Amino acid sequence: MLPPITMAISVVMPALEMAQETGKLVAWLKKEGDTITRGEPLLEVETDKAVLEVEALADGVLAGINADQGAVVPVGQVIAWILRPGEVVPANSMALETAMEQAIETTRSPDQIRDNPGTASQRTSPKARRLAQEHGIDLSTIRGSGPDAEILASDVQALIDAKYSRAANAGADLSAKPMVRELSAIARLMAERTTISWTTVPHFFLNREVDASALNAARATWGPEIEQRDGVKLTYTDLLIALVARTLLKHPLLNASWIDSRVQLNGEIRVAIAMAVKDGVVAAVVPNAATAGLGEIAAHRGDLTERARTGRLRPADLSNATFTISNLGMYEIDSFNAIITPPQAAILAVGRIADRVVPVGGGIGVRPMVSLTLSSDHRVLDGAKAAMFMRDLAGALQDPESCLR
Repeated sequence: MLPPITMAISVVMPALEMAQETGKLVAWLKKEGDTITRGEPLLEVETDKAVLEVEALADGVLAGINADQGAVVPVGQVIAWILRPGEVVPANSMALETAMEQAIETTRSPDQIRDNPGTASQRTSPKARRLAQEHGIDLSTIRGSGPDAEILASDVQALIDAKYSRAANAGADLSAKPMVRELSAIARLMAERTTISWTTVPHFFLNREVDASALNAARATWGPEIEQRDGVKLTYTDLLIALVARTLLKHPLLNASWIDSRVQLNGEIRVAIAMAVKDGVVAAVVPNAATAGLGEIAAHRGDLTERARTGRLRPADLSNATFTISNLGMYEIDSFNAIITPPQAAILAVGRIADRVVPVGGGIGVRPMVSLTLSSDHRVLDGAKAAMFMRDLAGALQDPESCLR
């Protein structure tokens, strides 16, 4: 019989992504004995996507911390407790976890057991099996680090890393064979997702060159106002977020998602901004982008940028985007094609603003031009609908005053 359930609230390693099996505890933001409030940041966890902040689920005192910084912990495992007045850390909390795991194990069907190599006492996660098959790893040689010695993907990856390390240090002629650089977890996830998108989503691309004179003027006029009023700097990305979001109001298919072989129209416009972080790229979300003012957008984007840089993004910052902007203008890129992030229907690639010789009033002139490239999912919309969006977006960039004021 299981021990009685304690009223103390457990802090567990959360599942922040689909198919996540473990999380790396980067840091505790509170220490043992600290009083905490529901909703305030409690710890930082590294997943395949990024380092994210996890918030406290209740008020109380943090106690019973049993996972240190750097520990890789299975999802769902208790790593601490939140105590309220009169409560203590359950003395038998570890016994309770073990009993629950054993109870779950005994309820597994023969089919579930057959799905895993070895016996029930040596379970293997699906991701670990896939990695082992890809790299020719014999699972019987691995001692799992998960509950009941379950073999996790991290266990297999550690063996793969060790194999490459031994090969590099074996005294071979390194000039005669290429060096292998292992990808970080974020980079591996990017590789997997972009491959899936490129091979399963029918992309098509539309490009348009737009005169950015009015955009430059809008930033020069509104930037000082917003900085004085809100204390934030207005960037071209902020203007693009606002103009794209308001254009999406007139083109709901560009804000749609392809889910379960159907088109889902999204009620809210949540524009994601591709941001470079260490070893990869994340897409942080600006919610309610179609109704937020420029100052609000600039402040939110600035906060996201800083927290992405310092590895303090939260799960909500990366969730439920409906459209993405990827701006490489700051790297002096003129134009490029971006890969769609499923289940979104489109992504806009933005190049730098640069002076170019263009036709002007029957003659020629020099104007600051920006290249916009729209990547669209042909299952959701056709070329004509995407072209109408680009037409209206170009109009918004050429007259931001009418669109935003």
